[in-house]
Parts: sequence; C-alpha cells; structure tokens
Amino acid sequence: MAIPPARRPQGRPAPAPGVLRRIDAFARLAFPGFSTAFLMVLAAAPINLPSPVFAMALPCVTFWSVFRPTAMMPPVVFLLGLLMDLLTFAPLGSGVLVLLALHAAALRFRFFLVRQSFLTVWLCFCVAALGAASLYWGLQSLLALRLPPIAPALHAALLACGLYPAIALVLTRIHEAMRHAEVAP
Repeated sequence: MAIPPARRPQGRPAPAPGVLRRIDAFARLAFPGFSTAFLMVLAAAPINLPSPVFAMALPCVTFWSVFRPTAMMPPVVFLLGLLMDLLTFAPLGSGVLVLLALHAAALRFRFFLVRQSFLTVWLCFCVAALGAASLYWGLQSLLALRLPPIAPALHAALLACGLYPAIALVLTRIHEAMRHAEVAP
C-alpha cells in the first residue's frame, strides 16, 4: 500500500526571506518592549505628582503579555522592571519582581482574557494592578525595613487602572496593524 505524497498547503507561497522582511519582523518583535520603555521614560519627567512610571508600565506589560506574548518575553520584562527601578529610585529588584509576577499572571490567564470583553479584561487588570501595587509596597517596606505610607502605592494602582482604557485603545490599534501587516502578502 503506497503512502500518498504530502499535500502542499494551498494558498500563496511563502515570501523569500530578504533583509527587509527580517528587519520588519525584528521591528514588530521589538516594538512592544521599546515602546513600553519609551513611555516609562516619558512618564519619569519631573512633575508635581507621584511618579506615573509604575502606572505606565503595568498596562503596557499586561497588554503585550496577553495579546503578543512572543514579543513580551521574560528577559524583556526583566529589563523593563530594572528600568522602572532605576527611574523611580526604588530598591533594585522590586520592580523586576513585580513586573515578572504580573507577566506570569497575564500569561497564565491569557487564553481566558483573549476571549473576554474589554470590560472583563479591564476589571481583571484592575485586580492585578492592586495586587502588583501591594507587592511593590511590600517589597519596598521589606527592603527598607520600615513601613512606608501606602497612599502612593494605592495612587499608582488607581492611576494604572484609569490609564488602562486609553493605553489599551492605542495598543489595540497598533496590535491590529501589526497583525494585518503579518498576513498581508
């Protein structure tokens, strides 16, 4: 009995791997990390409010971890956490641990969140942001061996919850454009 030859998938042929295609693929892969770092640096500008760097990092890391996990890998999240620690003068490692925990939670619930409505995703993010702010406050108090005021941590979590819809709207449009460019001939 002869085994039938493998059928070639129908559709358009795969494009030739040229330099421009590789640069385009790298740019799409690197965009989430670089854009998040850029927004964090912008948020570190001196203003008369508590630093919104933490509140800017949480929505970006969560969004990209859920909707484009191959671009927001743990080494990228580690570097973003280190940048957050350096920009906020926090004890080194506290931001890293918080962002890695948030990334792990987003990956764990990714398949659930992708199929949900925006409101459900936003509410889940709000719970995660409160947990991340609590962990960040706890780590800072543990490393400083004193209890800092909890109001800045709560403010950062609430600011992250408030910023999420606007950030998610922009990042959704960018994500859809990137996905459309990946399937375009």
